[in-house]
Amino acid sequence: MIGYVTLGTNDAAKAIEFYDALLAHLAVKRMSPNDRITLWSAAKGQPMLGVAVPFDGAPATTGNGTMVAVNAGSKEKVDAMHAEALSLGAADEGAPGPRGAGNFYGGYFRDLDGNKLTVFCLEG
Repeated sequence: MIGYVTLGTNDAAKAIEFYDALLAHLAVKRMSPNDRITLWSAAKGQPMLGVAVPFDGAPATTGNGTMVAVNAGSKEKVDAMHAEALSLGAADEGAPGPRGAGNFYGGYFRDLDGNKLTVFCLEG
């Protein structure tokens, strides 16, 4: 259903470095359709996550209530990716752990531009 999600950045080089390192935990590849946007995906036709310099030239800002969830596939990868994000300069928004009454396990952080993300898995 979702083709791609982009997060605004004010420093494309730093954002690309951050997401290259963070997404190295998953089997994804970087794609660069142009000099304004960079996308990562597992395969052609699969959902993509991207960072983009705003088209209108105004500074990138974060959306209040906006969050991107990345399925890490396992608790171990959630823990590793959350720790990696923090080591790359992300701000902690909630340590990895179970959430709610279901089988959701996730860790939350804000990237270098303040965008909120969670890495999660559904425990079986």
